[in-house]
Amino acid sequence: MRFLLDDGQREFARSLDAMLTAADTPAAARAWAAGDHTRGRALWGRLAEAGVFALAAPEEYEGVGPLPVEMAVSLLELGRHAVPGPVVETVAAGALLTRLAELGEAAPAKRLLASVTSGEAMTTLALPEGGPFALDADAATLRLYAAGGELRLASGHACVERSLDPVRRLARLRPGELLASGPSVQEASRYAADWALLATAAQALGVGLALLDRTVAYVKQRSQFGTPIGGFQAVKHRLADVLMSLEFARPLLFGAALTLETGDVAAAKAAAGEAAYGAARAALQLHGAIGYTAEYDLSLWLTKARALRGAWGSPGECRRLVLAGRRGAGCYRE
Repeated sequence: MRFLLDDGQREFARSLDAMLTAADTPAAARAWAAGDHTRGRALWGRLAEAGVFALAAPEEYEGVGPLPVEMAVSLLELGRHAVPGPVVETVAAGALLTRLAELGEAAPAKRLLASVTSGEAMTTLALPEGGPFALDADAATLRLYAAGGELRLASGHACVERSLDPVRRLARLRPGELLASGPSVQEASRYAADWALLATAAQALGVGLALLDRTVAYVKQRSQFGTPIGGFQAVKHRLADVLMSLEFARPLLFGAALTLETGDVAAAKAAAGEAAYGAARAALQLHGAIGYTAEYDLSLWLTKARALRGAWGSPGECRRLVLAGRRGAGCYRE
């Protein structure tokens, strides 16, 4: 089955690509990894103006959605450009608060959702389905914690730990003020986890596509025996395998965006995560020694591909969700 974007969705992707290309996202990512969030926050504001964080919420709360397909389109572009920050968690928080309001718990949405969709609040989120860690809690201005049927504001966070990707920092949140409790919180948490899985899958696919593009450009320039290595049959076959994996993940991603079923988004996450990881392995091998250097921009995508492979559920855990045909707990492992 083919899933084709319409003209508006393709134009949205092109506008994000142009904006992020001009923004020099590698420099913003490196500054973010060093603890300087200035460039990242400026970029965050531009993403908010483009409507990225409003895609999971309805107009009632200053959103434009829910529009999961457009969210997948936008997160794919953010992955292609290695945008730093808790973008997945902010989207998932918007979905959680929206779902709570639909289930009759409107107070948290009325209080917080407009600031999430507008980008005023850089939001991170810890859910049972995502494991014990919250991403970039030191940079976030709004920290939400859901567990045991309770949704709380976090009163703070424990010491920050680096993940496999130095741009991503993980921390355990300290539960604070109670916002809502009961079965509605559990249902909203599962719904938000589906959005997080979908967003992570889209981000991983974008990372994989960026790695492929950069590697294709490199093998056209690097020569051995007077010939660009991109002309060697073994290199062509390796890159063709990467392309096939990425293109196989693409319809799974957009099919899952249409259904938002747990099994579908888990399948998309497993396929996109594995495809991006395969692209990273090929990119590292074909770039040779330069691929190992932290100063070379390729490293931003290499480490992100590895981290996203396990974020919000490893490939094995996602496959178990698909096979079980029901909801289950993932684990935020990196």
